[in-house]
Amino acid sequence: MKVVILNKNFQLEDGNIEIPQVKSNEVLIQIKASGFNPIDYQMLENELERKLISSPILGRELSGVIVEKGTEVSEFNVGDEVFSGSGSMGSNGTYAEYISVPAAIVSLKPQNISFEQAASIPSAGLTSLQIFKRLQLNPENTILVTGATGGVGSFLIKLLLTNHIRKIIATVGSEANRQILLNMGLESHQIINYKEENLIENLLKANKGQSFDIGIDLVGNHMSEVTANVLKINGTYVDVTALVTKEAHEHLFNKGSLIMNISNYTYSMVKDYGYYKNSLEEISKLIENGAILPPQYKTIGNLSLETVLQAHSLLKNNQAQGHKLIMKH
Repeated sequence: MKVVILNKNFQLEDGNIEIPQVKSNEVLIQIKASGFNPIDYQMLENELERKLISSPILGRELSGVIVEKGTEVSEFNVGDEVFSGSGSMGSNGTYAEYISVPAAIVSLKPQNISFEQAASIPSAGLTSLQIFKRLQLNPENTILVTGATGGVGSFLIKLLLTNHIRKIIATVGSEANRQILLNMGLESHQIINYKEENLIENLLKANKGQSFDIGIDLVGNHMSEVTANVLKINGTYVDVTALVTKEAHEHLFNKGSLIMNISNYTYSMVKDYGYYKNSLEEISKLIENGAILPPQYKTIGNLSLETVLQAHSLLKNNQAQGHKLIMKH
């Protein structure tokens, strides 16, 4: 089968390998579409992320059709349309024509959306749902969301609004992204451009002069310092990037902040497959009953090295413009 694979020099290249064999608890999926995530290029550049590589084929979310199943698999049939966040649990990643994964992490695709839309959901959806559930929010909580139009941000904003959590201030970097949040239901005064001067003052002003109860930081680096700055004493800093600076860490410590680390990888370490399947099924129901919409997506191209490199470049340079980047197979 055709793949985009890491060579011995840790460079991506086009390749061909055997179709993976199905274990007794697995399904073989012919991939129809796969999604790109920042971790895909970060694994090639960032030592922390590089340690998580367990396969020379990267990519961690997909939608497709089951073409074969193991002897122990009873909940699926050949021909079922499914989606999955493969994480590090497949025999390979999603930059491939086929993938074999435990049936326990797979969910039926929502019937009312396309393969491309389904492939845009798993990583952002799982992360957003985990943030929402672990925070146990109430409508009085004041919340800052940085990088609010990325995959996780836009999904999370939808989840918050659906659950009547409305005291949200969100950061964007362009008029186009501001428009995306307005269309989702935020009001103009809730959206702050992080490129404007006096960002910290602008954020506090937007929150009626008060520090925030919760900062959900989807950007890291300099924005981790900004978020730490505008949090109240004993507030909660939600870390989704592992890119908190030393200065931000000191600030959070001095404020007695609770740091909540968000990681889907955690559940693959302990083989808690139920986390993946149950979360995807919950998201499926929300989409099928119209409570939330799947992310906006943009198809970059077909399965090839060229498509992968283009997607990585767009993500790295923050040029996805609020769209989930998708590869067709």
